[in-house]
Amino acid sequence: MELRLAQTADSPLLRDLYAQYTDTAVTFEYLPAAEEFTRRIADTLISYPFLVCEDAGRAVGYAYAHRQMERAAYGWNAVLSVYVDQRFTSRGIGTRLYSALLALLQLQGVVNVYGGVTLPNEKSERLHEKMGFRLLGVYHKTGYKCGSWHDVAWFEKKLCTLPESPAPFIPFSCLPKENVLRVLRTQDQL
Repeated sequence: MELRLAQTADSPLLRDLYAQYTDTAVTFEYLPAAEEFTRRIADTLISYPFLVCEDAGRAVGYAYAHRQMERAAYGWNAVLSVYVDQRFTSRGIGTRLYSALLALLQLQGVVNVYGGVTLPNEKSERLHEKMGFRLLGVYHKTGYKCGSWHDVAWFEKKLCTLPESPAPFIPFSCLPKENVLRVLRTQDQL
């Protein structure tokens, strides 16, 4: 299996993978239009990583980050998402994607990362705990989908000790390509 950066040409395959979850409460979203999904990939890659895991040339998972909140004071925070083809879960793909994502976010100067998990979702809860996240809290009965109300657990992780005065956030598109490739190659060797 190999990790690489997503491209807008991946949109149909990644959207199909995401469709495995849109009729469940794992995501509170319904399947976005093809053009919208393509735009999301392009927009994300300007500021944050959007990664794909391939097995024999086939996308079997993806992960990306986005800004936590819009106010300037939150500029060193990111929210993470990961989706793995349901036929490929429990094979370490989520761990590899998250590991690479976290390493790239550190290069960008991100300090805090967050993950939201609709409950129950044992695999996602275990992934966050394994990756060193701690439970921040639970929004109780916060989303209605699939005929019922659902809780959402929020997990957080600090990527470094809090700097007294943090360096400016570096948009993903401004990271040196060799640094990005080094992170991806490191995860490929695991």
